[in-house]
Amino acid sequence: MLPLSAAPFDIDHVIVAGRDLKAMQAALAAVGLASEYGGPHTNHATEMSLTSFPDGSYLELLAMQPNADAKAVAAYVWAKQIESQPGPCAWVVRVKDFDGEIKRLREAGVKVDDAVRNGRVRPDGTRLEWEAAKIGEDPTGTFFPSLEHDFTPRQNRASLTGKPTTRDFGGVAKVVIAVRDMDRAIQRFHQAYGVPPPIKQVDAAFGAQLALLGNIPVILAAPLNGRSWLNDRLARFGEGPCAFVLSARRPGAYKPASRTRWFGVDISWFDAEKLGWRLGYE
Repeated sequence: MLPLSAAPFDIDHVIVAGRDLKAMQAALAAVGLASEYGGPHTNHATEMSLTSFPDGSYLELLAMQPNADAKAVAAYVWAKQIESQPGPCAWVVRVKDFDGEIKRLREAGVKVDDAVRNGRVRPDGTRLEWEAAKIGEDPTGTFFPSLEHDFTPRQNRASLTGKPTTRDFGGVAKVVIAVRDMDRAIQRFHQAYGVPPPIKQVDAAFGAQLALLGNIPVILAAPLNGRSWLNDRLARFGEGPCAFVLSARRPGAYKPASRTRWFGVDISWFDAEKLGWRLGYE
């Protein structure tokens, strides 16, 4: 069991997938967030752009390479999300002891696959290499996060220039995960991370019952009824991220499309129609 005073991990990055990388970059820029092209992955399937933050986390936009290998595309874990409209796809965390965390999760009865090596080449030719381990039975990085460890300097992966893309936002504050069964989802996170009984609330505008999971940066969202947009998302993609929330340093510099209040904290939402997916800030 983990001590509740310390978060068990840091958010490394969150991923938004879609068909057209340049279109996703343009939509993000339209709401005020710049991104930088990060280069193709060595999996012969995908490429990415990123918006990096002062705390070291970043937002990744993910799409297929223009001349992607057909076999690599067919086998890619998030191919369905990439072929759909842009939207939250996965989340990735980092810990101080990668091997120790895998051992701890396995001893807690949580399935963790052996780490798989991956990488990408930045536009300036810098080669990046890392390994990632899938936690749980779900597709990589969906319900539980993917666990990542760098072989090359992490700052080279998280930023192209050595400086954050934006300083208006401190980092990724919350990952909002769509779930079918709230009680079951809470139990799974308790098993993996020792979270206490959650705080719950309803957000009718978001169409969800929400649960805040103690000291980890996760909010679970279960559909309120059959008309919730979350039902469609769960039917198409299964359980996984449905929105991300950033920590704002200059919230007054942005005009939100809507606002809500979650667990005593004001959440402002960018225009989801303009962006193509749900992104907020607190």
